[in-house]
Amino acid sequence: MITLVSPAEERVILHNVSWGTYERLLADFANQSAPHLTFDQGVLEIMTPLPEHEKYNRLIALLVAVVADALGINMADFGSTTFKRSDLERGFEPDSCFYVQHEPRVRGKSTIDLHVDPPPDLVVEVEITRGSLNKLPLYAQIGVPEAWRYDGRRLSIFKLEHGDYVEVDKSDALPSLTSVLLARFLDEGKSLPHTTWLRMLREWAAKNAGV
Repeated sequence: MITLVSPAEERVILHNVSWGTYERLLADFANQSAPHLTFDQGVLEIMTPLPEHEKYNRLIALLVAVVADALGINMADFGSTTFKRSDLERGFEPDSCFYVQHEPRVRGKSTIDLHVDPPPDLVVEVEITRGSLNKLPLYAQIGVPEAWRYDGRRLSIFKLEHGDYVEVDKSDALPSLTSVLLARFLDEGKSLPHTTWLRMLREWAAKNAGV
């Protein structure tokens, strides 16, 4: 069965796909920035981000970088790196992801092997269009401590507790940030000139660095 969803992201969801097929597709798309592939025990989602999707993704990535810098937090941005576990038959390519608490363990690395390396501390998922594969159970199985999901209006923060995600108000990776603040910053990023938004964000981050 194939499910097609549009328009902010182009998504195709395939069922009964083998792990071998998933790995062959990863190899075929290895030198391309899109599409993003998500595999969860036989279910494969192929997602091509469109401009609206990428705009929000880049705003969130910039926000994380600016706030981490102001707080003096070492952070490694691994973008949409492929993470996979063959033993679990699960793999994903997030919109953005970051190592924060475990940054020292991946410092200087260009590739990640989840059999020996930790998963990213923070995964960002932009989901403007409804009907995509629910990735939270997959992230939980791989052990991602925190996930942000943005739907174009609201940003939700999920924290991994006892193997499941619970929605929380405040980030563990960047403790000064709440879901309300994040949504406000992203709304401002949509309407303000880019340099104005970055300046305001840096000013807020510097003021709240000790909070």
